[in-house]
Amino acid sequence: MSIRERLSGIWLMAMTLLALFAFTVFFVAQMWLNILFAVYLVLAIVQVVTLIVYLWGPEKLTSRPLRILYRLMYASSLLVIPLFIFIFTGLVSQYHVNIRDSIDATSMPVEQILPSDRTVVYNTGTVYVFFPEYSQVELVCEKRPSRSDETITWCSGAAFQHTVTLGFTQENVEGDHAVLGTLYESPYNKDSFAAFVFSERGFSFEFENPTEAIRKAAEAGGSGFMQFGLIRDGEIVMSIERPRARCYRTLAELNGNLCVIDSVNMLHFEEFLEELQRLGVTNALYMDMGAGWNYSWYRNAGDRVITLFGLPVPWSHNWIVFRK
Repeated sequence: MSIRERLSGIWLMAMTLLALFAFTVFFVAQMWLNILFAVYLVLAIVQVVTLIVYLWGPEKLTSRPLRILYRLMYASSLLVIPLFIFIFTGLVSQYHVNIRDSIDATSMPVEQILPSDRTVVYNTGTVYVFFPEYSQVELVCEKRPSRSDETITWCSGAAFQHTVTLGFTQENVEGDHAVLGTLYESPYNKDSFAAFVFSERGFSFEFENPTEAIRKAAEAGGSGFMQFGLIRDGEIVMSIERPRARCYRTLAELNGNLCVIDSVNMLHFEEFLEELQRLGVTNALYMDMGAGWNYSWYRNAGDRVITLFGLPVPWSHNWIVFRK
């Protein structure tokens, strides 16, 4: 066997193992995006079949179409490394960064967890409580907010999107929503949705009639969107089953003030809810934190942008933004 053939065999073995590992990572991390699931599964199968054919002996392929197919399958091994990098980056992005300038609130009385005149972050040991500095809260659609915009103190994903698509339409945003006075009605309103709205009247969480709340916010020149209601008047109104721990986020009202709450590390949903109730969260919406959809950052008191989850995906198209 020539050196070239041996190197070819080593390459195929390495790419087969890497493709199987990438698919395993995708499966275990539960990054359930159907298109990508099929891509990683097919790529792994193709690499296994290619390796088997190589070990059997590609020179035994007498049919020209089969030889061409083998070459194409061999060439697909070039896709393994970039796809592995993509899935590895997606996995890493599910782990929350350590916020070193947060205030230690592990022993702090709950009533003292309050906003300041600048953006402030508290760490209870279980969750981070963010009080971004703001005078306005907006829903931004289609064009992702820029970190260079110094008026923005918080940016994260907001509403669900009905289908995964690179193109953007307002109809694909689940739930009625308002963008600076413009109302967009959705065909995908759900009974379990509640609304967050912000206008000159301030912020509010609406559970009884979220559609009407969004309409009124638009009429007042404000913004708003719908998400699953999580806590209403201190009572949990949402329950989901998760087979593993993950990071969670909620847009919430705590001590009468608007805030965002993230879990410090991966934990089970029940543990996250227990901490929210311990803090005395009054009202809250669930904020999706799946891989890619968890893209978020904030501007700290020193005007430095701190990236929390830094993997923006091209099919994410709406964000909640706090502005000074």
